[in-house]
Amino acid sequence: AAALEELKQRACESVDLNAARLGALSRDIWSRPELAYAEHQAHDTLTRFFSGGDLPGAAWAVRPRYKLGTAFRADWGTAAPQGPLRIAFLCEYDALPGLGHACGHNLIAEVGAGAALALKAALESLTEPPPVQITVLGTPAEEQGGGKIDLIKAGAFDGLDVVFMAHPSQENAAYLPDVAEHDVTVKYYGKASHAAAYPWEGVNALDAAVLAYNNLSVLRQQMKPTWRVHGVIKNGGVKPNIIPSYTELEFYLRAPSMKELSVLTEKVENCFKAAALATGCKVEIKGGENDYYNVLPNKTLQQIYKENGKKLGVEFISEDAILNGLSGSTDFGNVTFVVPGLHPYFYIGSDALNHTEQYTEAAGSQTAQFYALRTAKALAMTALDVIFKPGLLEEVRKDFTETKLKEEGQINLV
Repeated sequence: AAALEELKQRACESVDLNAARLGALSRDIWSRPELAYAEHQAHDTLTRFFSGGDLPGAAWAVRPRYKLGTAFRADWGTAAPQGPLRIAFLCEYDALPGLGHACGHNLIAEVGAGAALALKAALESLTEPPPVQITVLGTPAEEQGGGKIDLIKAGAFDGLDVVFMAHPSQENAAYLPDVAEHDVTVKYYGKASHAAAYPWEGVNALDAAVLAYNNLSVLRQQMKPTWRVHGVIKNGGVKPNIIPSYTELEFYLRAPSMKELSVLTEKVENCFKAAALATGCKVEIKGGENDYYNVLPNKTLQQIYKENGKKLGVEFISEDAILNGLSGSTDFGNVTFVVPGLHPYFYIGSDALNHTEQYTEAAGSQTAQFYALRTAKALAMTALDVIFKPGLLEEVRKDFTETKLKEEGQINLV
């Protein structure tokens, strides 16, 4: 136990040692925000970071553009005669349209990088380290598209044993119930006509869009409190004196589980179809390619993370607050269906809410650095527990299997 605590101390010292370069990495990504699948500068910054000769210890094996144009992979492993334990840390780095890094993904990248360097430093301090491979995966397009889902399909997560990342928030929590999400694009096709001279000759696609929007508003009374439906009319016509022949809406649907999401999706699609029927329009309903699954909890990993966080002075919100709290959606949910994972949330020194201009400012502030670096330490310490505490990995795997079976018992996931 004393030896493990000493290794954790080594990990924390590594984060402090690398604090300046980690802060510079975060600031670089923050100052040049890029959207989903177009994070070329962030990709180059991160691959340069892990390829840099000035990093302590042995070199990382870096693979740029790993399976996706803006994904990357960096690996380091101890010399191992047999199959190593494979621990991964994820970096996100996409931003939001018009807001920049209003979800703090620059800090996610920094925490993932910092935790990976810290775990490596701790293992390199041993004369005979156990067989471990550390992988850093750069996962683009979390805000839209689902880069992690693309990477799962491409086999990037095959063979990994435990996956870690951490997300900026307004509080510290080892787990928040991130929900399942399905996005849908709806197109109505009508018939143009002069709106004053002979409107009866037209088929009004804007009427269909408005009816669809109102149908959903009426549906809300019958929605469960944990369901969410929100959207925009992206195209509402061209000119007031032309009956709109085409309109387009985009909606996100969310529910706590994939089973509930399928029920909600059917109700919502009926609202869209009814609007088409009422107006005489044709309707095209197209779901997004990648549904985001809900994040599966892993009680063992969460407990160990909380114990390590508390040693560093992290104050966690109560279990009641977690159960009653609502969160967003993340493609990390899909990861938790294929490999045991931990996705804690961390306070960054601001009460600003995610996806606001104020949060963009907070994510780039010097204040956030203390909290991000502390989180990197807690993740690395938790990874050390998984490696060195007897029976812990088995408990983590058991949690994963049981939770997944329970969830999949509700619905057959394709």
